[in-house]
Order: sequence, then C-alpha cells, then structure tokens
Amino acid sequence: MANQWKKLKQSSSSSISPSCLFLSLLSLTSLFLAFSLFNTSSRSTPSKSKLLYSKSCNFTHGRWIYDQSIKSPRYDDSCKEIYKGWSCIGSKKSNALDIVKWRWKPYQCDLPQFDPLSFLHHFKNTNIGFVGDSLNRNMFVSLFCTLKWVSGEVKKWRPAGADRGFTFLKYNLTISYHRTNLLARYGRWSANANGGVLESLGYKEGYKVDVDVPEGTWAEAPSFHDILIFNTGHWWWAPSKFDPVKSPMLFFEKGNPVVPPVSPDSGLDMVLKHMISYVEKRMRPSTTVFMRTQSPRHFEGGDWDQGGSCQRSEPLSSQEVEELFSLKNNGTNVEVRLVNQHLYKAFEGTRFHKLDISHMSEFRADAHPSTAGGKKHDDCMHWCLPGLTDTWNDLFVAYLSIIKDRT
Repeated sequence: MANQWKKLKQSSSSSISPSCLFLSLLSLTSLFLAFSLFNTSSRSTPSKSKLLYSKSCNFTHGRWIYDQSIKSPRYDDSCKEIYKGWSCIGSKKSNALDIVKWRWKPYQCDLPQFDPLSFLHHFKNTNIGFVGDSLNRNMFVSLFCTLKWVSGEVKKWRPAGADRGFTFLKYNLTISYHRTNLLARYGRWSANANGGVLESLGYKEGYKVDVDVPEGTWAEAPSFHDILIFNTGHWWWAPSKFDPVKSPMLFFEKGNPVVPPVSPDSGLDMVLKHMISYVEKRMRPSTTVFMRTQSPRHFEGGDWDQGGSCQRSEPLSSQEVEELFSLKNNGTNVEVRLVNQHLYKAFEGTRFHKLDISHMSEFRADAHPSTAGGKKHDDCMHWCLPGLTDTWNDLFVAYLSIIKDRT
C-alpha cells in the first residue's frame, strides 16, 4: 500500500507543469488582494488622500451649474437643530430638493463638497465659534447637521457664553453659535428727567449702543475658540427695529454719548474698529479668524413688509443680479453691497481672513424659504436647509485647508 501511495504521489507531482503552478499562485494572490480591498473599503475611516485646493484661484467668482448627479442632500430635515422655518424639505417647498443640485463652479478651479468625516479627523481637539446674527446661525446649523450625519455622538452645551453649542465626543471637536445682532452691547435708552446731552438735543427714547463694549454672548469667544467666523450687517439697516425717529441708535463710547449723534453706518464703522482691536488682543497666535461678508436678501416687488416675495425656482442670471443689487439702482436689496463696503474697509490689513459668500449668494433667489417659512410674509432673507449655506461651508473648509498649508 505504501509503495502504491508513493507512486501515486510521484505521478501527481510530475503532472503539474510550471505554467499551471504560476496560474495557481496568481489566482491565490488575486483572491488575497480582493479580500484585503473589501476589508479596507468596509471600514468607516476617512480617505488619507489630501484634497488639494488651488491657492491662486478666486473661489468667489464663478457660476451655478445644475448637477443631476447629486441625488440627495448631505443631510435631511431629521436634523433637529434646523429651525422649522428653514426646513424647506419638511415644509414641502416645491423646489426644496432641487436647491441642493445647483453646484458652484469657480471659473478657474473647482470647489468640492467637503468630506465631513475627514473634517472631524483633521480638526480633532478644536473649538469653532460662529459669532453673529441669524444668518451665521444658518451657517452653523448647516455645519452641525453635516457633521452629525456621520458622527451622532454629541454633547449639547453652551461654551464661553454661547447661545448653543455641541461637542462631537469621539473627536473632541466643539462648534458653537454666539448670537449677537450688532456685535456691540445695546439696550433700550430713555431720557433722564434731570436732562443730559442727548435730552438737550430733543431725544426722548432709543437704543444705547456701546461701540467699544462687545455683547456678553461672545466676549469670551476669542480666548476660547481656535477658529472664529464673525458676521454683522442686517440689523444695521433695519428701520423696523431701529426706527430713526421713534427708536434711533444712540452711540456711546467710554460710557459717554457720541455727539453730535452719528448715523448707523458711521456707528457700524466705530463698532468694527473696536471689535477688531478687542478680538486681536484676546485671540491666541494660532487662532484663525474670519469675517463673513454680507448675505443677500431677494425681495422682489417690495420689501418684506410691503408684499415683497421670492418665488424664483432657479438662480438669477448675471444681468438679473446686477439689476437687483446694483448700488446705482438703490433697490430693496441694496443692503448687501452697502454693508460690504464697510466690511472691506474695516478689515483690510487685519488678522481677519475674508470669507466672501456675497456674490455667489446673490444668484440664489431660489434658495430662500419664501412662503414655506411659515411667516405672515415671505422669508427672502434666511436660507433653506439643506441649501446654500452648505456651499458656504465648502468655501470655509477650502480656505481653512489653504491657510493650514501656509502655516
């Protein structure tokens, strides 16, 4: 039996040709590689390949392209942080799903959608603060919902006096929103029975704005956050809030009224000057700080309280943008370019980086909640979520990447 087994073994060995042996090894190697790739792709880890952004490209000049390959938004209306009036999918706005299919294409480069998982990994142990009005909250909520879609373990709290904030526990990444309308502290003012400088000029009531005192909601933010995004603008041109006759802005510096009283645009300049100084003195050398430019409104046929609406279903053309926003026309929505004139001048030569979202947003008359916002008037100021502010965050991450490469 042993001899028969020996002969059979020798016969089998001699029948395997070198070419057959090579093919067998090749097949085994292929199977091993395929198994390895399957294991790698099934893990929930970010890509290690770095997304390169063109440092010389102007991201803010381009056009909107309807991209049918975008099948779904990056998050949905189940994100509880979305204010009800901004949830256009939940409110069944007719073009809610189309809004996110418009992709911003800079003329000389691309602005890709940022990878939320890679963002969480790259910005571990980082504090990011949004400081400003409800349009900065719009952007904050967009970032939060995008990140929460891939990492749901969060702690809700109010860091450094914030209105709201969240820490993504696995990454120790905190993002928060510090609400402030004017950046400066303000409150009601009434004439003193004993008289004073303003009383002698005939003022009976208004709002006291301390140009050199930050609002308490964000006073601690510069020393706490590693990245800050500021904005202001809408409230400075808001006669419904600060009626120039019934409730004017009255500016104070070092506790004393500014006399003669100045207009809101001059008051804005004073506040920006003091705010820049305050932030630059308190921020750490490694802190990155942005000023976001003004977000445009799109009221057509009148202002918000005059029957104005925003019923567009597609972005505006370049010609329509100029008709709606040109300073020469002095139309309903001229505010965006007026505010930016003050911002550009104030922040030139400072440590602030400009996050210019204005021009790309001027096209997007289709991306507001409109009648779906649930108000008595069309909301042509805030933005649908998911929506345009997702692209603002793509731009924000692109600038962060460029700044990080330079340091």
